[in-house]
Amino acid sequence: MRYLLILFLFISGCAMNISADYKDECVILLHGLGDVKLSMNKLEYNLRKAGYSTKNVGYDSNDKKIELISEEDLASVIKQCKYYKKIHFVTHSMGGLIVRYYLQNNKLPNGSRLVMLSPPNKGSGIADYFENSKIYELFYGKVGKELQTDSQLIHTLSKIDYEVGIIAGNKSTNPFFSSILQGEDDGRVAVENMKLDEMIDFIIIPTTHLLIKYNNDVAKQTILFLKNGKFDHPQK
Repeated sequence: MRYLLILFLFISGCAMNISADYKDECVILLHGLGDVKLSMNKLEYNLRKAGYSTKNVGYDSNDKKIELISEEDLASVIKQCKYYKKIHFVTHSMGGLIVRYYLQNNKLPNGSRLVMLSPPNKGSGIADYFENSKIYELFYGKVGKELQTDSQLIHTLSKIDYEVGIIAGNKSTNPFFSSILQGEDDGRVAVENMKLDEMIDFIIIPTTHLLIKYNNDVAKQTILFLKNGKFDHPQK
């Protein structure tokens, strides 16, 4: 049922009409925990329509930790982009942590940028709540524990030297999860826990953790940041 929803949202969404050609810039897309790369297809379609070359990374998060996903699945795709002028990233949820881990010991071409969608940069209270749940561990494996707010991995990640923009959702269809989280949330991650000190721009779009990947405004803002290093904030 979930994959039918993904397919429907992809087909029903309209690609943006942006004519600039950025084919010498590669955008690597990375999905989140327990998801599949198909879920990033609509974003990838819009990025290609905007003229970017793209690589959509798929990985199995059930039997690997963030370190291995970064060093194996992500690193192998980045090697395919080594001849591009710039290498950008568009990530959803845990995908942002995978890229952050990669950037601890690896460099990108100058001018490369990163857009994170609802990333648990400071962990998620949901992962804390299910810390001792066997069902949670069955579905998400050991990597699920790396998303806790006291995660050793998260607290050892240093600042990113590249321009980072974060798009947060603030809508939820899960009142139980929202009751666990502090402040505004997207049903999985508190908005405050998505932020980074080094981010150069931040914007909130009224959507949920799952649907943020299919939101047309999110696609537009993502491309604007990759082009200009900033989002288009509505006038107050």
